[in-house]
Amino acid sequence: MQIGMMGLGRMGANMVRRLMRDGHECVVYDINSASVAGMVKDGAVGAASLEEFVGKLAKPRCAWLMLPAAITGRIVDQVAALMEPGDIIIDGGNSYYHDAVDQAAKLAVKGINFVDVGTSGGVWGLERGYCLMIGGPDEAVKHLDSVFATLAPGPDAGANPSKADGTAAFGYLHCGPSGAGHFVKMVHNGIEYGVMAAYAEGMNILKSANAGKRQRTADAETSPLENPQYYQFDIDLPQVAEVWRHGSVIGSWLLDLTAGALKSDPALAQFGGRVSDSGEGRWTLKAAIDTGVPAPVLSSALFDRFSSQGESQFADKLLSAMRYAFGGHVEKPKTGA
Repeated sequence: MQIGMMGLGRMGANMVRRLMRDGHECVVYDINSASVAGMVKDGAVGAASLEEFVGKLAKPRCAWLMLPAAITGRIVDQVAALMEPGDIIIDGGNSYYHDAVDQAAKLAVKGINFVDVGTSGGVWGLERGYCLMIGGPDEAVKHLDSVFATLAPGPDAGANPSKADGTAAFGYLHCGPSGAGHFVKMVHNGIEYGVMAAYAEGMNILKSANAGKRQRTADAETSPLENPQYYQFDIDLPQVAEVWRHGSVIGSWLLDLTAGALKSDPALAQFGGRVSDSGEGRWTLKAAIDTGVPAPVLSSALFDRFSSQGESQFADKLLSAMRYAFGGHVEKPKTGA
C-alpha cells in the first residue's frame, strides 16, 4: 500500500523504514531536505514541498503526520486544503484529543477522513514495532489496516490469535471515533508517568539503605535515623534492577530500560534530574477532574516532575523562612552522599 509520511524525526523516519521493509511505498516530506534525501536513499519517494508531497499520493490519498502537537493543527489544515473527499489524514503525534475531535468534525464537512493514532514505541519501534491506539471512521481505519499491521509488533511469540477476535493481540486497536486514539494514548502516558515515578522512588530508597553508615551526627535535625543499625546495606542497584527483570511481578520493558541505564552509568552522572513533561500527564489529570475520577498516583507523578524542574524552589525557601520566623530555626546543611 502507498502511504505518505510527513515529519521524519526519530519516530517518523523509523516508521517509514519499517513500512518499506514490508513492501509499502512511502512518499516522504520534511522541512529538513537532508532528512528527505536520506529516506530517498533508503527507497522512499521524496517530495520537496507540501504540494509535491500531496500530489505524489494516489487516491484515496493517505497522509500520515508525525509532528509536534503545537504545529499539527496548522499543518493538517494546509494538507487538507490540497486534498479531496475520500482522502485520509492521519495524526500519529502526541496531540490533544480535544483537537482531534474538533479537527475531525471540521474535515468531515469537506468529506476528508481524520484518523488519530496514538503511537508508542519510541526509538525502539523500528525493530520492536509500535503499539497503535487508533481513533477514526470505520472505513478509513479499515483502509489503513495493512499499514497498522506492519507498524505494530504483531502477536507474542508462539501465540496464534485470530483477527476475528480483534486486533489488540497484534499490537493495534481501533478504540473508537476520531479522538479516541489520542484519548487512550493520553491516559497511557499518564500511567507511564506513574510507573516511572514508582521505579525511581523505589530505587532511591534502596540507594539510601546505607544511611546508617553515612550518619555523621546524632542530631535528629540533620540525621533523623533513630536506629542506624537497620540501614547498613550497600545495595547494588544495577544488579537489583537486573534480578527484578527475571520472574518479578514488577517486571516490564520499562524496567528492562532502567536496568540498562543503571548498568551503563550506575551513578547516572550524565543526567541532571530535570524531568520534562510533554503535556499528556496534564491532559490526563484534566480528564480525571472533568469526569470526577480520582488519580492520586498520576497527579503525584506529574507534580514531582514540576518539582524537578525547579518549580518548588520558591515554596521550599518560603517554608524555611516561616520556620525561621516562628521558631528561629536555621537551615541545616545537607548531609550524606
